[in-house]
Formats: sequence, structure tokens, C-alpha cells
Amino acid sequence: MPLPAEQFLEFDQQGTPLLQDAATKVAHAKQWQDKYRLLMQLGKLLPVIDDAAKTEDALVDGCESAAWLFHFPLGDLHLFLADSDARIVKGLIVLLLAATNGKTTNEILAFDANAYFAELGLAGQLSPSRSNGLYALAAQIQRCAQ
Repeated sequence: MPLPAEQFLEFDQQGTPLLQDAATKVAHAKQWQDKYRLLMQLGKLLPVIDDAAKTEDALVDGCESAAWLFHFPLGDLHLFLADSDARIVKGLIVLLLAATNGKTTNEILAFDANAYFAELGLAGQLSPSRSNGLYALAAQIQRCAQ
């Protein structure tokens, strides 16, 4: 079941500024515990996605937790929605969407997830399995943009 275009457009208009603000808060948090607490709360910024849309096609390979990614091209811009069954992953998704949602193909293809998460102070703080899943999601976003 594909998601309606309106859901992507509404999230882009209303959610993207909130996502970018959330990324700034994570970057400014000094202690890992503060960053972790923020990550746990950030998932609430994601819109609710109907379970019927969470199909095998939308499931991101390489994530230990279940994570689904949805893409809506709009001219040269790319809109994304995503969800996960894990709260921390939802928070990481918010950060990833803050950097990629509503961006052009070239901007998304130039996106360096390693540098971005280092800038946010998260490099080396996540478990290897969580990092692998995060980078798998970033790679899937880049594949969608091609």
C-alpha cells in the first residue's frame, strides 16, 4: 500500500523545520546521556505510518531493528518518510531525515553520513549493529535519489 502524496508533502512542510531544530539540539548536547535522551524523544516527530504500508518492499535491509523507508520524488527534490519498531532508531531516523528530506538528487548523493553523525557527536557512541543499520538507511536514501 503506497503512502499518499499528501502525507509526504505535509511532513515536508510541517516536519522538516522541526527535524532540523532537533538535529541542532543533538549537536549542542554536551553529554552522551543527553544526546541519548534526545534521540529517544525525537521519534515522536515522525508521522504515524499505517501498518498496512509497512511492507517487505519498504523494509530496509541491514537494520537489526525493523525500519521502513518511503520515498516520494517531487521534481528534483526527494521527500522521505520512515519508521522503526525501535525508539532509538526512530530518533536516528529523525536526524537522517533532517539532513536529506526535501533535498535535491545532487545534495543527497553528496551527503556523507559518517561526517554528519560525527558532527552531531554520535560517531563512536552507537553500537556496531546500530551504526550498520543507520548507514544502511542512509545508503537506501541515496539509492532512492538516483
